[in-house]
Amino acid sequence: MKNFIFFFIVFTTIIWSSNVECSSHLHPLDPITPSEINLVRTIILKAYPPETSKNSTIAFQYVGLDEPQKSTILSWKYSKTKTPPPARRIYVIARFKKQSLEIIVDLSRRSIVGSKVYKGHGYPMLNIQEQVAASVLPFSYGPFKESVKKRGLNISEVVCSDFSVGWFGEKKTKRLLKIKCYYTEGSVNLYMRPLEGVEATVDMDEMKIVDYKDRYVVPMPKAEGTEYRASKLKPPFGPILKDISLMQHAAPAFNLHGNTVSWANWEFHVGFDVRAGPIISLASVYDLEMQKYRQVLYRGFISELFVPYQDPTEDWYYTSYFDSGEFGFGQSASSLEPLTDCPSNAEFLDAFFADANGKPVKIPNAFCIFEKYAGDIMWRHTEVAIPNEVITEVRPDVTLVVRMVSTVGNYDYIIDWEFKPSGSIKVGVGLTGILEIKAGTYTNTEEVKEDIYGTLLADYTIGTYHDHFLTYYLDLDIDGEHNSFVKNTLETARVKDRKIPRKSYWTVVSETAKTEADAKIKLGLKPLELAVVNPNKKTKPGNKIGYGLIPGSVSHPLMLSDDFQQIRAAFTNYNVWVTPYNKSEKWAGGLFVDRSRGDDTIATWTQRNREIENKDIVLWYTMGFHHVPSQEDFPIMPTLTSGFELRPTNFFERNPVLKTKSPEPAHWSNCTK
Repeated sequence: MKNFIFFFIVFTTIIWSSNVECSSHLHPLDPITPSEINLVRTIILKAYPPETSKNSTIAFQYVGLDEPQKSTILSWKYSKTKTPPPARRIYVIARFKKQSLEIIVDLSRRSIVGSKVYKGHGYPMLNIQEQVAASVLPFSYGPFKESVKKRGLNISEVVCSDFSVGWFGEKKTKRLLKIKCYYTEGSVNLYMRPLEGVEATVDMDEMKIVDYKDRYVVPMPKAEGTEYRASKLKPPFGPILKDISLMQHAAPAFNLHGNTVSWANWEFHVGFDVRAGPIISLASVYDLEMQKYRQVLYRGFISELFVPYQDPTEDWYYTSYFDSGEFGFGQSASSLEPLTDCPSNAEFLDAFFADANGKPVKIPNAFCIFEKYAGDIMWRHTEVAIPNEVITEVRPDVTLVVRMVSTVGNYDYIIDWEFKPSGSIKVGVGLTGILEIKAGTYTNTEEVKEDIYGTLLADYTIGTYHDHFLTYYLDLDIDGEHNSFVKNTLETARVKDRKIPRKSYWTVVSETAKTEADAKIKLGLKPLELAVVNPNKKTKPGNKIGYGLIPGSVSHPLMLSDDFQQIRAAFTNYNVWVTPYNKSEKWAGGLFVDRSRGDDTIATWTQRNREIENKDIVLWYTMGFHHVPSQEDFPIMPTLTSGFELRPTNFFERNPVLKTKSPEPAHWSNCTK
């Protein structure tokens, strides 16, 4: 369930400026600015002026940075002389006369330097305005008004939302969306009250309903017990939690220079993309012994988020979302609230994207950045073996977090990038929000004699089974661009010396992946330690320097490989892929995902089986959740968290936080009320 009209009006601030001058940039990977968006709009509308005929006004679907080649960025970054950043170019996908256009605008030239019509399968990311326009069409459609009347409902209490359609083997496709509707009387938790059995299909190019079905009538789930607003809840209440807050009396220890962050021993750049959301670039960690910053992560972001639902019935079989490629993870970013989404010591950054008309839209407080101390321990040891002496050494673990929340309809995704003084990068994902509900006829599980493809949560209320698969793009450059991918398998061996009573042990068998096929891994099948290493550099004892991937929750697709939705989401077939760096290969599910056919994914790219040993490589990691809803997820879901870690593996000569000093007590204290 996607962007409702009230969500668009209340939470999105549209700003317009007559100033179309391109602002100067400190960094070539900085997000696009309002003035740049306005300039792009002016340039493109000059080339594609609006006409009076239908479908002849150009619609902006994606406007993002056409990032320079990595070699250009690194040359600028590590140049010993102060050279100006590379020219800014903007990549635009637009719809014009029922075609998808790919346009490149050079801001310094103030002109279009590349333009072509996309001829492949699939359609571009949906913009908010067209989703809103499609969602209100049923209210002027006679059969829909009759359906509402037949159910005895007040149409003024009905809201509608759009669903992507997918692809199921059709030779020809149109740009379609499904529309389903919900009832808000008695509760703002509209997701819990669907008008089950009612469905409209909208042709997005014609912007009209081309198919309508009202298959059956089932009881409307009750509004009772679905409220979640604090101001509307009634006693008795749960436990009263004490205010335990961290007071940072001194100024934050991180510096924000534009979008570049420096903190402790880390330096990195925070970017934003309307499709990907947060992007972390050029992350380097300072090595105290070498007295210099060393490269770790060139670029990291969520490439795709696949959410397939598991109800195969006529009204639900197509319900599978590609939240990044279809609906825009960045476009769906929520404004963060101080003191609740982020602690009191957080600093905030706004984000901007282009709407359907090419005008800038502001998301206030899209990011927060804060230092975190939650009572965790960086390292410790107590030594009691020395006679007449007890030694205890403890260091508290203070980290830096970059956070964004993306609300894609009913689900809220909390995305954290956490940097640790130890050199680790922890990536956290929190799932909360509201379940996708199917209305049924049951009030008790004893009545159920068939597969209802979900869990009965309340009267007439079924929480549908589903998955969440998040695929991360991780361009690791471990102390340089030429890296290799190493699989260390933990294997059981038998003790050969018969004089030893021990019969077995485990050891490590190391293998360096030479091609893309060697690097494909389904985690959990056997014990593995995975690392990206620099084979050209070694520590003093002779170990290859590297960073290990510490996986989070491991889930594999359970749909058949020839299921059409799984063909489109073949990038989830393996938890780990490794590809050679290619600027054009950044979206795991392909560039044009809406109604795609799976012919532009990692699974297709890697069929070339390119060499990846001692090359500039990209690690792709998919983490997943199989979600069987429970009653505790009703009426709103407590946050479910997981994540993974990129951890130094023989990168430093010794413990890099051995000499880290603890925070001064005057600067960090727990205060309770």
